[in-house]
Amino acid sequence: MSNSVVWRSRGVLGAVILCAVCMVYYHLVYFVPRAQEIRTAQGFGTGYSFGADFYPIWFTAREGLLQHRDPYSPEMTRKIQIGLFGRPLDAQHPAAPIDYRTFAYPAFTDILLWPLAILPFSVVRIVLALILAAVTALSIVLWLKALQLLAGPAMLTALILLTLSSYAVLEGLFAEQMGLLVGFLLAASLTALVRERLFLSGSLLALALIKPQMILLVALYLLCWACVRWRTRWPFVAGFFSVSALLLVSSLLVWPRWIQEWLRVMFGYRQYSTPPLASLLLGHQIGSRLGPILIAALLASALAVAWRMRHSSAASMEFALTLSFLLAITVITLLPGHAVYDHVLLLPGVIVIVLSWRNFAATRPFRVILAITALAVFWPWISAPIVIAIRPMLSHDLFVSKMLTLPIRTAASIPFGVCALLGLMMWREADKKTRNGNEAN
Repeated sequence: MSNSVVWRSRGVLGAVILCAVCMVYYHLVYFVPRAQEIRTAQGFGTGYSFGADFYPIWFTAREGLLQHRDPYSPEMTRKIQIGLFGRPLDAQHPAAPIDYRTFAYPAFTDILLWPLAILPFSVVRIVLALILAAVTALSIVLWLKALQLLAGPAMLTALILLTLSSYAVLEGLFAEQMGLLVGFLLAASLTALVRERLFLSGSLLALALIKPQMILLVALYLLCWACVRWRTRWPFVAGFFSVSALLLVSSLLVWPRWIQEWLRVMFGYRQYSTPPLASLLLGHQIGSRLGPILIAALLASALAVAWRMRHSSAASMEFALTLSFLLAITVITLLPGHAVYDHVLLLPGVIVIVLSWRNFAATRPFRVILAITALAVFWPWISAPIVIAIRPMLSHDLFVSKMLTLPIRTAASIPFGVCALLGLMMWREADKKTRNGNEAN
């Protein structure tokens, strides 16, 4: 490698480090304190904020397994709210509904994470933040292996730094969201699949059912993919359903009625959760009418793609693109619009695009969408240093109203750009396969 290339790589890596540090600084010094100010002004600021998304799991595991209490009961919801907000919610405070922060995970989540419930929450949230950061970084390595892609040391380091300093992951780490763990389990499952350790792959995918909405489309595709060649791929199905059954039976032994109670919570969650991005970005009036139609169309397209690609080899680009595309569709259609931390599902798609875009850049539409999406993706790291530099020059009110949210304004548009690019790449790959088949005939 020439000296110029070495210095260029070091320069790029140095810029990445600087931008990552600025983004972390912006999030911890400006964004999080402002969010806490708003919580306090609304009367919700005396409880836990760091680790707030994991607190219901920790508390219900501690109370449910040690005291045999129902994790979905109104009493448990009330105690969770006291821990998070300093008081229970009631109808006199319309900022959040009465059932807000009800334990909304499958009951076996408490069983899987029960060892953490032994520790005090003040210790757990620090340990868990380190664990989630480590597994998120490791998931990048696993995705590269699962997608059959290569990245040099400089590129790998840059990917890890940018991922850990992204708005989605920073929000996930601060809230200690289980979506980060699900992202890791998905990456580990697909890595095992590519290495033909099918039973292990299915077992790891079953563990990701702690957030079933995140893996629904991919799980359906992989089960269909496995059934196509049942004689050789049946261990994947066996691993998935055996571990799923073990989780289900063990949790039913502890809480016999948890399934119906969980379903009740999930249907109630829709009343105060934001709609998926496909509806949210259309606005309230249009989104409420056309949003469900758009979501149904996108899901139908995703299922059609999954069916068409059921014969793909696990080591093929088609397989990698299909998985990435289904995860991007999941972000847009099945997850709440506010759940930016679950955008970790876009990671395999971003990796595929970053490392493979040159093979698909022959068409002008692809190049235009790529440029727009790249700007949206990198915008937080571009604008965070600017926000930090300008902050001393502005009053508090002007900074909060005009500049504070500048680095995160593209967050909602990124999934659409990634989805569009992956769709074009899949179309180009299918077209190339068709042309090769015609030439062979």
